[in-house]
Amino acid sequence: MTTNLKESYSDSLPELSVVVLCYRTGEYARQFVDQLSDELQSSCVDYELILVGNFLPGSDDKTPEIIKEIARGDARCRAVAREKRGMMGWDMRSGLEAARGRHLAVIDGDGQMPTSDIVKVYRTLRVGHYDIVKTFRAQRFDGLYRKTLSRFYNLLFRFLFPSASMLQDINSKPKVMTRETYEKMNLISNDWFTDAEIMIQALRNKENVGEVSTIFYENERRSSFVPISAIFEFLRNLFYYRFFKKW
Repeated sequence: MTTNLKESYSDSLPELSVVVLCYRTGEYARQFVDQLSDELQSSCVDYELILVGNFLPGSDDKTPEIIKEIARGDARCRAVAREKRGMMGWDMRSGLEAARGRHLAVIDGDGQMPTSDIVKVYRTLRVGHYDIVKTFRAQRFDGLYRKTLSRFYNLLFRFLFPSASMLQDINSKPKVMTRETYEKMNLISNDWFTDAEIMIQALRNKENVGEVSTIFYENERRSSFVPISAIFEFLRNLFYYRFFKKW
C-alpha cells in the first residue's frame, strides 16, 4: 500500500513543498514532522515534506538515519541526507532543489517557530496574491544578545537596500514563495546568508513581498549553531551584494 501511495505522489505535483532543515535535530525530528503533518492535513493542503539532514564527515549525528526512517513510513516525506559541503545555506539549497511543489516553503526544524506558521504564511501568500511571504519575529525569547544583534543587522540591511524599508526581519522563517519566484533566483550562498540572499533577489526581481508576525521561542534542546564568525560573514556578504555583485 505504501509503495502505491508513493507512486501516486510521484505522478503528481504537490501544491506545497515544505523544506524542513533538520540538522542535528535528532529524535525531535519525529515530533516536529508529526506536528507539521497534522497542521497541513487539517488544513487540507496537498503537500510534501523535504526533510534535510545533511551531516558533517565523522559526525555522531543520528538525524540522517532518523529522517530516512520517517520518510520510509510516510509517503509524503522525502529525506535529503548528504555529506555537507556548506552550512545552513547549502542545506536549504539542497532541499529546495529536491522540492517539486507549485509553492515552496522553508522552515527550521528545531521548534523555535510554531509549525502552524507554515499554513498561516502559505494562506497569506494565496489570499494576498503575493510572490513571497515570510514571518517577522514580533516576540522573541532567545535572549537579549540575539535580539540586539538581529535589530542591528536589520537596520543595516534596510540602509544598504532601501527597497527593503518595509521589511522588519530579513532572516526570519518560514518563508513561502511561488515556484515562479524561486526559479527567477540564482541562489549561491552556502553559509548563513541564504535567508538574506533570497530577500535581496526577490526585491531585485520586484516580487510582491508580504510579512506576518510570529513568536520565536528559546531553543531548550541545544545552543545555536551560528558561530560568532557568522557576524563578519553577514557583513561581508551584505557589502558584496550591495556594491560588488554583478547580476
